[in-house]
Order: sequence, then structure tokens, then C-alpha cells
Amino acid sequence: MKKYYPLLILVFILIITSSCSDTNKEPYQIPENAVELIAGTSGKTWKIAKRHNDGTRMNMAGCFLSYRNTYFPDMTVKDNNNKQRDCGPSLTADWEITKSKKGHYFIKLKSDQLPELMNIEENHKFFQITYLSKDSLQLRYRHAQFSGQVRTIVDLYVEEDITTPNRNFHNK
Repeated sequence: MKKYYPLLILVFILIITSSCSDTNKEPYQIPENAVELIAGTSGKTWKIAKRHNDGTRMNMAGCFLSYRNTYFPDMTVKDNNNKQRDCGPSLTADWEITKSKKGHYFIKLKSDQLPELMNIEENHKFFQITYLSKDSLQLRYRHAQFSGQVRTIVDLYVEEDITTPNRNFHNK
């Protein structure tokens, strides 16, 4: 039995350290002027600089390259999908910043278009704010893809005028 003690101790240490992952990490605290950072004073347009789908970086080809999302200080948001060839209808929604019981901040979009456009039942969707600055906005959300498999999407948005090299990295 004594020869198994080192193995038991190792297993115990592994269990302890794996249970202490970043679940104890403090939620990201958004800046006090978050609404102004997101919407500016008369509207702010964002583009996707990077997208990760369950941790895998996605290529920003086609509609992703031309996609723009404009947040307005009157708490409305719209995208430009319908102005791009074969990119589908545009979304117009109301938005607000909400906080979960665990202290995480979210952008909540509300629109009767969401069920059809995002293949969901509700007319609202939550996007967790994981970073926000004057020129960057990172959002994380769960999304059921066409296959029905639910994945975690992390989008890094930047202001429309910022040059973002390597967006179309697969086609180099």
C-alpha cells in the first residue's frame, strides 16, 4: 500500500489544481462610460477583426469582411447585411447593457428579427462583453450553427476605420 502513496498524492494534487481553474476569475468590469464607448455620440460602426469559433480562428472572407454593425446612443443598432450581395437581411434591434447575477456584463439585443436571423426562439440574445475600449469591443456568445451544434463564438470588433491586417488570412 505504501508504494501507492506517491500516486495517490499526485492524483489528489491533480484533482485540486484542476478544480481551481479560472472559474474563480473575477468578471470583466466594463468602463463607466461603456454606452459612449460602444455607440459614440452619434453612432459608432464596428467591424469584425477576428472571430474564434470554439477556440478556432475563423477566416474573415465574404460577408464577414464587409459586415458592419452600428450602435447608436438612442440604444438602437443595425447592421449592413442587406447592402452586401448574398449576405442576407439586415438586423435592426434595440440594445442595452445588462449585468448577470455573477457580475458579467452583456449587450442584450432585442428584435422580432432575431428568431429567424439567429435561429433562436426568443426575440432577444445576450452577448457577453469580455473587453471594451475606445476602439475595441470583444463579445462572447453561444450560437447554434447550421448543424445544430452549439458553439462559443468570440468576436473582436474594432472601429470601422482601423486597419486590421490578416483578416482574410486563409487566402494569402
